[in-house]
Amino acid sequence: MRYWAAAKAAAGREVDHVDPGTVAEVLDAVAALHDGNERFMRVLEICSVLVGEEPLGGADPASVTVPAGGRLELLPPFAGGAVGGRGRRAET
Repeated sequence: MRYWAAAKAAAGREVDHVDPGTVAEVLDAVAALHDGNERFMRVLEICSVLVGEEPLGGADPASVTVPAGGRLELLPPFAGGAVGGRGRRAET
């Protein structure tokens, strides 16, 4: 998972490595890594998600797979993300 801008600041780092799975599973794993970090959780909820180079958009996060070695990126609104999405970038 790669974080940009406010997501990076809230996470306290640029990248987290988690196991591959669906976007929903990867996001849940990342949230677990930051359990108790309310700032990160708030930022997480407003980010857009890129899967590799492609925006998740309106796709169901439970139906999109992030393969081993793949990336998710979390983009806060001012870094190109759209408010209301669950956006994050993760490396698996």
